[in-house]
Amino acid sequence: MRSNRAAGANKRGAGAVDVREVSALRKALPFWPWLAAIASGLLGMGCFAPFNQGWLCWFALIPLLAAIWFSGENSKRRWLRDLLLGYVAGVVFFTGTFGWLGSLGTLFEDFWLHGLPLLLSLYLAMNFAFWGWFCGLVRPSPTKMEPTKDKWSEMLERAGKPATAMPASSWLRSTNNLWLAFLLASAWSTHEWIRGWLFGGFGWNGLGVALWAKWPLIQIAEFTGVTGLSFVIAFVNVIAVTIPVRLFLEARTHRMRPHWDINFTMLGVVGLLVFGWQVARNPPQAKPVRVAAVQANVPQKQKFDPQFTAQIFNRFTRLSAIPLQVEPPPDLLIWPESAMPGPVLEDEETHRFVMDFSASTKTDLLLGTIDVENGHDYNAAALVSDAGQHVQIYRKLHLVPFGEYIPLRHSFPIFAAVAGKWVPGDFETGQDHTVFRLTNSDVQIAPLICFEDTIGELTRQFVLKGANLLANVTNDGWFLHSAGSQQHLANAIFRCVETRRPMVRAANTGVTCFVNEFGRVTQLLQDETGGTFTEGVLAGEVNVPTERDLTFYVRYGEVFAEFCASVTLIAIIISVALRKWL
Repeated sequence: MRSNRAAGANKRGAGAVDVREVSALRKALPFWPWLAAIASGLLGMGCFAPFNQGWLCWFALIPLLAAIWFSGENSKRRWLRDLLLGYVAGVVFFTGTFGWLGSLGTLFEDFWLHGLPLLLSLYLAMNFAFWGWFCGLVRPSPTKMEPTKDKWSEMLERAGKPATAMPASSWLRSTNNLWLAFLLASAWSTHEWIRGWLFGGFGWNGLGVALWAKWPLIQIAEFTGVTGLSFVIAFVNVIAVTIPVRLFLEARTHRMRPHWDINFTMLGVVGLLVFGWQVARNPPQAKPVRVAAVQANVPQKQKFDPQFTAQIFNRFTRLSAIPLQVEPPPDLLIWPESAMPGPVLEDEETHRFVMDFSASTKTDLLLGTIDVENGHDYNAAALVSDAGQHVQIYRKLHLVPFGEYIPLRHSFPIFAAVAGKWVPGDFETGQDHTVFRLTNSDVQIAPLICFEDTIGELTRQFVLKGANLLANVTNDGWFLHSAGSQQHLANAIFRCVETRRPMVRAANTGVTCFVNEFGRVTQLLQDETGGTFTEGVLAGEVNVPTERDLTFYVRYGEVFAEFCASVTLIAIIISVALRKWL
């Protein structure tokens, strides 16, 4: 009797635990979609520096898609819920990915600047919100179980057995799944493209950029730009959601159909790999050009402090002497953005130093500087040649909002007063895509300043004007030893693939390197520990193409992204109209 009571108590105890567990599970269930949205943001964040787990991009959108499609059926405003789920994923992604912007708070010793990543993410996350809303708009209809009318069912009925119930669902048709993936991938490419130019644009870290180190996969960018890679990744994510649902529905009836959707997707990814390998086997005709890039590693607070002027001059002289002592000397020597403490053409001391240095060598000197004209300041690049007798100037075309100018400074005085603490004055925008010509006339340079090497549409304009070598002068010292410089390189690499032009990068600190026309980093400046935040010189040869062949992307620009935008707009119009009529 005692043992029976104990057994009964054990059963009741076990049952009680089960009830509590079920109750807790039910309470947690309403929150799983929001946790899934957060998971998508975290997975996307893991694709980029400092984590650099690019393979996560193939799964990053799956939790968000599942949350939008498989929850909220009874929600009164499901469209708003879908939008908010996308927004949450975007806030997590952008806050984490652009966390390096908080380094400005450390640099300027200002607590509020540490909140810049969150502030920026509140705006950028609207792009994810749009995609979340679109996912809900084209959401497949709920599955219904209907008797099948095939020969197998008829045989069962004649045998006196019930007909097999077969789910009547779009999930079961390969064409529907492929079309769904096409629409959602188009919408994803659309919002990345718009993010790159709307309100000045900040198109960093699209999904396709996660593959920056997988050079065989990224060669399609010569046709589509980086948005084409984002399309492929989003497409795979959608198919990765539809396939398990389809397999589950087919398992319930023990009936399988050909899975053309997954076969087509896998074939497409393999095709990209084969194409990449094939392209790399046939490099364009090129001639070697000797280049040396100086990374002076001057602390940001010292760059424009007069008491450090002599020290900066000495550092550049000492570092530049290293490659100049080698025979033959380099054809081109590059100093980074804002290399000198004063404007080269305006400040007497700086002008004398640069011209004296140029006169002491036969090498062309490319450096970043400030150009001044009629009281207006320009962030500029200068090419000094012929012993200082010839100076070419390029004025930066794409300025960084809140870094080089404050949008609507004069329209919102209160806002300008707050932001003006860190940006006291605005740079003016340049007007021309100036291509520099080296003394070696076979080489024409696209002088990209700072973040300009992350903008495909800008870079292609230089190539259309004849540039066959991309040169980036940048100063990532604003962001200290953060992931910003690594992300900068990851986004810049695609300019080489899109244009089939090599790139040389000279950074004040961060990543100084050479990149070939296939997007492969061929030489990289590192210290003995493998770090890139160091002082030094990178010297070597860069193969510059001799033929003026233009890629599809250079000729037609973002036509693929524009096509995706057209598809997305048409899909929205049709879907909204059908919902109203039905």
